[in-house]
Amino acid sequence: MSKKSSTMKKILIPLFIVIILAASGFYYVYSTYLGKINTVKITKNEEELQIQPVVADKSKDIINIALFGIDTRADDYDGSRTDSIIIASLDLSHKKLKLSSIMRDSFVSIPGEKYDKINHAYEVGGPELTVKTLNENFDMNIKDYMTVNFSALEEIVDAVGGVEINVKDYEVDLLNKTSGSSSVGTGVQTLDGQQALAYSRIRYSGDADYERTLRQRTVLQSVINNVLKSKSLPQALSLIEILSPYVQTSLDQGALIGLGTKVFSAGGITMEDTRLPVDGQYIPGVWDEVFYLKYDTLSENVSYLHDFIYEEKGYVPSPAVEEISNTILSTVSKN
Repeated sequence: MSKKSSTMKKILIPLFIVIILAASGFYYVYSTYLGKINTVKITKNEEELQIQPVVADKSKDIINIALFGIDTRADDYDGSRTDSIIIASLDLSHKKLKLSSIMRDSFVSIPGEKYDKINHAYEVGGPELTVKTLNENFDMNIKDYMTVNFSALEEIVDAVGGVEINVKDYEVDLLNKTSGSSSVGTGVQTLDGQQALAYSRIRYSGDADYERTLRQRTVLQSVINNVLKSKSLPQALSLIEILSPYVQTSLDQGALIGLGTKVFSAGGITMEDTRLPVDGQYIPGVWDEVFYLKYDTLSENVSYLHDFIYEEKGYVPSPAVEEISNTILSTVSKN
């Protein structure tokens, strides 16, 4: 399987595990299937995780978890770069599930290392260093993660009866060509698993990689909505069985049960999504023969992110973020 074809598959699985568990509502499922998930703990020390005091006590009703997708074998999580990075935020106060994509070419400070693409952090320091990188650069308070390296998006989409997607005219040819189909047209279409994967892989059409992240989040939201509406135990069991062997996480069974229960008990969860860097607030280019997205400015992007996640307008980034922001800008002229 190619790297491109597995990118969308890898970002979906972690969130599915939590949502599917919530939808099933049967606790015996947890012990039966979650034992297959590889649990790897990371430090919970806030200082070690680069969590700034100003954000350490952010609203307890908002739970942030880092979702990572990597390109590697099913039994090997080490030494890989993240193809996909998403901050999943469960907002219990407003009954929202928010997905924030961080572009993998984002130029950031990697704690203890150097300024580089954010997807380099996983290669040199695994999930713990990547969590630290997210916290340091974006004033986040993330303490847990989920990583996936392979999945079966086609089977997942087919298991929930397909996904409804509003297909644009410039996406049709690439979607049909990649999926080997000729039946998809423009407008709202019900895509099967193979077609949904092809849709999520479209990169060289529209707004390139930026729009691809939007397609990925669109498919993700459609599948989750289908799962929440169905509440089918057989469907939940089938999906958990497919997904659980391919997940590594810092969350143990009890924590996963807790998350699932919170989603289920909240009721009426709506979904929102965004991406960083924000349009018009980044500088793409090649520095030292490497392509980067440099934030212009990181501080403004962080303020936007906190408005999105915490619904807190006028957030003033920490001095640490301001320093990183200024450092990034100082490198722009060296193109």
